[in-house]
Amino acid sequence: MSKLVLGPFNRVEGDLEVSLEVSDGAVHSARVNAPLYRGFEPMLLGKAPLDALAIVPRICGICSVAQSAAAASALAEAMGLIPPPNGRLARNLIQAGENLADHLTHFYLFFMPDFARAAYAAKPWFAETEGRFKAQTGRATAEMLPARAGFMRLQGYLAGKWPHTMALQPGGTTRAVLAAEKIRLYAVLREFRAWLESTLFGDALETVAALDSADALRAWAAGRQADFPRFLALADDLGLQRVGQAGNLFLSVGAYPGSVGSLFPAGVWDGAKGRRAELDTARIVEDLSHAWLAGDAPQAPAQGQTRPLLEKEDAYTWCKAPRYGGQVAEVGALARQLVAGQPLAQDLVRNGQGKSAGGNVTARIVARMLEIAALIPAMENWVQQLAPGEPFCAHGELPDTAVGVGLTEAARGSLGHWLTVKHGAIAGYQIIAPTTWNFSPRDAAGTPGPLEQALVGLPIPKDEAAPVLVQHVVRSFDPCMVCTVH
Repeated sequence: MSKLVLGPFNRVEGDLEVSLEVSDGAVHSARVNAPLYRGFEPMLLGKAPLDALAIVPRICGICSVAQSAAAASALAEAMGLIPPPNGRLARNLIQAGENLADHLTHFYLFFMPDFARAAYAAKPWFAETEGRFKAQTGRATAEMLPARAGFMRLQGYLAGKWPHTMALQPGGTTRAVLAAEKIRLYAVLREFRAWLESTLFGDALETVAALDSADALRAWAAGRQADFPRFLALADDLGLQRVGQAGNLFLSVGAYPGSVGSLFPAGVWDGAKGRRAELDTARIVEDLSHAWLAGDAPQAPAQGQTRPLLEKEDAYTWCKAPRYGGQVAEVGALARQLVAGQPLAQDLVRNGQGKSAGGNVTARIVARMLEIAALIPAMENWVQQLAPGEPFCAHGELPDTAVGVGLTEAARGSLGHWLTVKHGAIAGYQIIAPTTWNFSPRDAAGTPGPLEQALVGLPIPKDEAAPVLVQHVVRSFDPCMVCTVH
């Protein structure tokens, strides 16, 4: 048995190292290391609770709005505040704008350039793919970046700036929208829709969102000249629907609340049984057995602590190991779509491995595309529902002693903030980020985290120093390591 260490990875957010044990030309086991400690949780202790709104967005420059939303929700629960309808709609728009931009960035700048690697030079599709998707020089990048920049005007209109906005508050948002500005917001969405329909999908968003099976997806993509169908052709040729299986449990804390329910509901989808269950947050714990952090017994987030301990036997990462009822759970766009009952996502997961259920590389990318197709029409509807002249923010006082939990969905998956306030100051603050779930280490029982499972069995060619299939699997989760080591 030989050992292969890969890292740092380019085109991911933050530092990542993957250690592979290779036997008979395939990955026998994997260990995923988040090697950079940042310590935002201890940094918050003793601060005024509202200071969290300025500090936690700085955890990340890609998903700062999601961090803001989670902090604002935790503070809102501690204060007993419910945002007015306008505040809820504006927060949905701001967060959906960031999540869609993240999906687009991941597809064009992080994931697709791997198909332009020299390892695929003999493929008949390589020349065209390299010309369109090669990192920095591909034509697709030059087309996508202006479209993304135009779409991000939404953040300027609603949040004042991006990243690290202070517009999201416990009671809603600070920026009221005037009647004439609704037209401006709607124009931004229509312009972005037109680009998506012509360049990314080659069809109407509603048609894409309505695809309900792997066969329907295949028939829809056949002969279509757009970037998502191009991905599907490449993935099918390389068999990416058969690699990258993690586990059978998928978790979502829910996203984009409405007056009743949420656009994407909270829940847990059991792939082995093919059914959804209600989410019980009391079953979420963090295992520290293989992290460079003090503590061995699993911790409920509300009681958790973050205390560095470098000299710790069996530890190999700064990442904790979240578990749901003792089980490994995958989070992300695929989990959201499965929990929401999207039939195409469920079909891709059922058929992804043939003989058993589980996520895979193709299903994760398709789920992001389905989310883009579903969110733009939802955002158009939210803009129409805004009521100029009505309140956008509720106000209240924070008690000297309080607790609050803020749960939301970042582009990469479920995000939770657990807040404890004593004597008017933060006495406890714990964060479980999406990549904490997906890139978690082994737990006390020795069970690997999602990525560690997904890498097992991958073939490792002797002539590839950085096997491209490993790159596909890692990036299918779209890691944000700086959020992982908060």
